[in-house]
Amino acid sequence: MLNDLAPQTRRSLLTMIGKAGGAAAMYQAMTALGHAAETQFSGPPKLSGARKGASVLVLGAGLAGMLSAYELMKAGYNVQILEFQDRTGGRNWTLRGGDTVTEIGGATQTVGFAPGNYLNPGPWRIPYHHQTVLHYCQELGVELEPFVQLNNNAFIHNSKAFGGKPQRHRELVVDFQGHVAELMGKAINQGSLDTAVSKEDKEKLLVAMREWGALDKNMKFDTSLHVSDRRGYDRAPGGGVNGAPTPSQINSLSDTLDSHVWQQISFYLEYVMQQTMFQPKGGMGKIGEAFAKQVGHLIRLNTRVTKITQNAKGVAAEWTDAKTGQTGTAAADFMVCTIPASVLAQIPVQVSDAKQAAIKALPYAASVKVGLEMKSRFWESKYKIYGGHSFTDQAMSLISYPSSGFFNKGPAVLLGAYAFGLGAYMLAGMTPEKRIEAALKQGSVFHPEEYQSEYLNGVSMAWSRQPWIMGCCAEWTEETRAKHYQNLASIDGRIVLAGEHVSYYGCWQEGAVASALDAVTRLHSRALSA
Repeated sequence: MLNDLAPQTRRSLLTMIGKAGGAAAMYQAMTALGHAAETQFSGPPKLSGARKGASVLVLGAGLAGMLSAYELMKAGYNVQILEFQDRTGGRNWTLRGGDTVTEIGGATQTVGFAPGNYLNPGPWRIPYHHQTVLHYCQELGVELEPFVQLNNNAFIHNSKAFGGKPQRHRELVVDFQGHVAELMGKAINQGSLDTAVSKEDKEKLLVAMREWGALDKNMKFDTSLHVSDRRGYDRAPGGGVNGAPTPSQINSLSDTLDSHVWQQISFYLEYVMQQTMFQPKGGMGKIGEAFAKQVGHLIRLNTRVTKITQNAKGVAAEWTDAKTGQTGTAAADFMVCTIPASVLAQIPVQVSDAKQAAIKALPYAASVKVGLEMKSRFWESKYKIYGGHSFTDQAMSLISYPSSGFFNKGPAVLLGAYAFGLGAYMLAGMTPEKRIEAALKQGSVFHPEEYQSEYLNGVSMAWSRQPWIMGCCAEWTEETRAKHYQNLASIDGRIVLAGEHVSYYGCWQEGAVASALDAVTRLHSRALSA
């Protein structure tokens, strides 16, 4: 069974399936593993008939909390929101000039970006099939623009390939396809597949390999103008008497394999990584700001919840003001708790043993982002890269080039690192200043002449060092999901949990808002029957 495979084995299997069967086959396998599924959004909930005076206490003013409050308020409930931070939005956050970031331990950064420049330290793109998020962007008037996901002119870097020199994505992908197609063609012509392929399919496969791999009439992948039409030229086509192009030299099969280019091919085949994607104009935080305009009057900021209780008549949350030290208690008939499990596990909560166990069983992934403001958009003017990502096997993982402001003069912000796993732990263990130094040093492999000289200032976000979440997002395994997920999602007395951690779309905003809609729909039904 796919679900019985260890995480690393599952990833290897998915990669193999993606290479062998393409996007459709990989998506079917990912669905079976719970990693991907069509969004279940069919429209906003139709909540009505709330009992007069009925109240709901919402804990957390991220997207899940504010959406819960928004729909419950429209349904007629009296709603109050308690938020630990001095702002709304949670991980839906945009850092602009003048903003500050304070980590566990007290390290504080002040963002020095020029007006109009920003970094999305949390979510930064919205896939086309995240229909819940897209619906509320439209309903609340959040203007969207395209997010450039795949850019074949960006780079792939592997320290063990090509002497550590980055290669253009398009060159490696074309070379990989060409060499594989040539090998496949030889196998077909030599009869190696005769027992598995009919004569008719064999003929079709030969045509497919020739066209897919840009092979010549002899079914060979070699340097030619035909191949350069895909991978680029050493001298591009021009006009007049000197307009003849010069083809680019293909890489050998061995060098191409050393680059591990199939990892990037598989990356773009992942369901949530396909085009088309979107981003709010002016930063992802525009979504949180739009929700705050609707429910901001219900929110008490700087309010740290210290204890949660319930009985047959209602719920209560004891709290302490993070600035003044004032204490108090908020009460209501029901509760939607969107506090991340990483923090909720440290708060006394009056729920069943099964739900307590579920909360405590859920670790959070580490992630680090680094935003680098550069004097100019040299990646456009010199390297002809407009959006998209360059990948590396270094700790920083990737550079993402901005998807807006093309051709503008003046400073612009690169996402100079987006690390998960070991790379994230390595960067998170550094001071904010050292993280930026590391991102500049590692990123210089792509832009050696400009990266240091063009740098103005930067900011880093180590999610494991944010006191209100202590991690990037929840990390379910197949085993923990089978044992604890339903207990985490169930209504316990008068309390229901919501957030990306209570979804099959973990680490995405779609999971947070889909979870919130499910939670308030079930809670409303419970309230009507109480």
